[in-house]
Amino acid sequence: MRTRRRTRTRIATVGAGALLALLPTLARADTAYPDPQEITGQEIIHDPTLMRLKNGKYVAYSTGGIIGARLSDDRKHWQDAGNAFAAPPAWWKDYSATSDPWAPDLIRRDGTYWLYYAVSSWGTNHSAIGVATSASGMPGTWEDRGKVFSSEKTDPYNAIDASVIKADGKLWMAFGSYWSGIRIVELDPDTGKARPGAQIGHLATRPDLPYAVEGPEIVRHGRYYYLFASYDACCAGTDSTYRIRVGRSASVTGPYKDSTGKPMLEGGGDLLLAGHGTFIGPGGQSVLSEGGRDTLAYHYYDATDSGTPKLGLNEISWGADGWPDVR
Repeated sequence: MRTRRRTRTRIATVGAGALLALLPTLARADTAYPDPQEITGQEIIHDPTLMRLKNGKYVAYSTGGIIGARLSDDRKHWQDAGNAFAAPPAWWKDYSATSDPWAPDLIRRDGTYWLYYAVSSWGTNHSAIGVATSASGMPGTWEDRGKVFSSEKTDPYNAIDASVIKADGKLWMAFGSYWSGIRIVELDPDTGKARPGAQIGHLATRPDLPYAVEGPEIVRHGRYYYLFASYDACCAGTDSTYRIRVGRSASVTGPYKDSTGKPMLEGGGDLLLAGHGTFIGPGGQSVLSEGGRDTLAYHYYDATDSGTPKLGLNEISWGADGWPDVR
């Protein structure tokens, strides 16, 4: 029985280090998948979360640095914008000796920007999700609010990879990586933190070890909630096998099923995007919703650039049956 190892890597905001090949199997090439839209400038990113701010600029926060930041005026040309924080909050040391945050999630509610992020170390679920707030959402303006939710080695889940959504008058956070897969917990809307004693729901998993599903993103479209998740292995450069799957539910707490009716708790999930050509291992996804248009944001590993992780953007189209596709 294999022990789950955390397969994230630290990506510098101005460059990319060597990526550890944990699972050396190639992603399936399939030209049926669309290439990412062409972008320029600072392309390097990992686990992006995007939003258009009140000042009209697009911001992308990501794994790397002290939550790395990019800015764009048109969503095509991106510039490095430093980090969300000038210095890491002291409490991060309890979960990461290097104060290395992962997989941020940016939302706006009640006129305030909220930035969720994970702090952990490889090979452990001694992990925590934290939150910071900002009036503008711009890099360098964030005030950390501390720990939202945590997990320990005795828990069957891992408190990383947050996705926060307001549904039915309540605030919810999906989270999880490997162990038993994707979970969900209710948050207190005043603090943005987990309600004490809140029940932890189960949304998705795989039928066998190492339960390789992580990075949830929940969005509402029509009468359904859609759960996007990354399956298989990231962070191995051109050997990465990440791919993005999706299921839906009439309730934010599930059950989520794919288009064949197979529950995501039983390994179901429609394959939305996989590696093809030189675009390897797409995952770490989020969804940018703007003006009635939805865009899938993710990282992929560029086979023409030594497996450097780069920003991928594709428009989401919604079929008459309500299921998403990318173009």
